[in-house]
Order: sequence, then C-alpha cells, then structure tokens
Amino acid sequence: MAEEDHQDKGKPLGIKGLLGLGFDGIDGHTRISQGPNFVLYGGSKQTHERMQKTVVRFNEQVDERGKKLEEINRRELDEIVEEIGRDVS
Repeated sequence: MAEEDHQDKGKPLGIKGLLGLGFDGIDGHTRISQGPNFVLYGGSKQTHERMQKTVVRFNEQVDERGKKLEEINRRELDEIVEEIGRDVS
C-alpha cells in the first residue's frame, strides 16, 4: 500500500448517501424505499427487505460512532461493511 493511501484512510470520505439496486424483481412490483442516507430501488420482496436491513444496520453503525455519514473515513467504512457482513444474511 502506498504511503498516501495509508494516510487517506483517516480522511472523511464525504459520502452523501447509499444507493441500493435490486435486479431480481420479476413479480411486477416496483419497490422503492428511502430514508436517512439511502434510496433503495427494485428487487424481489426478499432482496428489497435484505437491502432495507442492511442500510438500517449501516446507519446504526454510523450512529454508534457518533458521526454523520459524510464524516466516515475509509477505515471506518471497512469496519462497518465487515460488521454488517456478519450481521445481515
């Protein structure tokens, strides 16, 4: 890893929001959900529910750090994604 990459892990990423797209919805329903920091579009009922659980858990992790989404740095993002990967299935 380059020196500048290591230093940038502590820099806020400035993420404005999360976008979830589901492509397995074949039942004719158009599912759209939006909330703090996210918009979800499409997917089967099961996929859309999983996306909802994921973004809720993501926002909980951000809140637990006492930060706003745009304040999260690369290291924290990696930690959150790893944690969610264990929790949401």
